[in-house]
Order: sequence, then C-alpha cells, then structure tokens
Amino acid sequence: MLKHIDPLLNADLLYILRAMGHGDDLALVDRNFPAASVARRLVRLDGVDVVTAGRAILSVLPLDSFVERPVLRMQVVDRPEEMPPVQREFQDVVNQAEGRDWPMGALERFAFYEAAKQAFAVVATGEARPYGCFLLKKGVIF
Repeated sequence: MLKHIDPLLNADLLYILRAMGHGDDLALVDRNFPAASVARRLVRLDGVDVVTAGRAILSVLPLDSFVERPVLRMQVVDRPEEMPPVQREFQDVVNQAEGRDWPMGALERFAFYEAAKQAFAVVATGEARPYGCFLLKKGVIF
C-alpha cells in the first residue's frame, strides 16, 4: 500500500508510468480496442471505465508541455469533428489534471491504431462506450 497513490495504479501500471520517458506515448483504450494485438506492453484494467482510469493515471503522469496536443483522441468514423460523451468527459479530466483548458487533438481510426502500435504501452480498460481511446504523451517535471 502506498499513500496518496490511487489504488487503480497497480504495480504493473506504476512500473510502466515510471519507466516511460519524456515524449513516450501511453495508449488508454476501451474494451473494443484490439489491445492485445497492438500492444508492445499491455496492462489490463478491465473493471474500470476509461475516464476513471485516466483520472488515476493523470494524477501521476505529467503531460508533454512541449507539444500543442499531448492528448489525442480517436476520431468518430465519418464524423471526425464529433466528440462523443466519453471524449468530452475525458477532456474534463485532462483539464482538471492540468489546471487549464488543454484541448485534445484527434487521429483517424486507422492512424490511431498505427500510433498505438508505437506507444510505450497500452492500458486496456473496461470502457463500454465506443471511441473511448486516447494517446497520452508523457512530459517532464520541472
């Protein structure tokens, strides 16, 4: 047990978050994402929705302030400008964690898959809503 660490951050996930370097990406995805076939390293949080998982992760993971959009979302197929509720909720988590409005970028579905293949790790959640898929770029602590 550790003080002030969200209990969702299990040993495997904490290890990955700590091992990541500046500029590394973490894919945080819903239950429909092909996580096992894409991941270089995979952590499963099956009983947790992506918003709750994101809140826990962003309580310890700094976002990269050297890029304009350190958080990317998967675009809705044929409606790239649409932000489903799960993505709007995740945007609120990002803003709360960073203490400012920091709009997400977006990637087309297959471009997101390719980016996730290059991610340091994939965290697969139990999120049931579609398009609950995000890439988080790790920053530095000054």
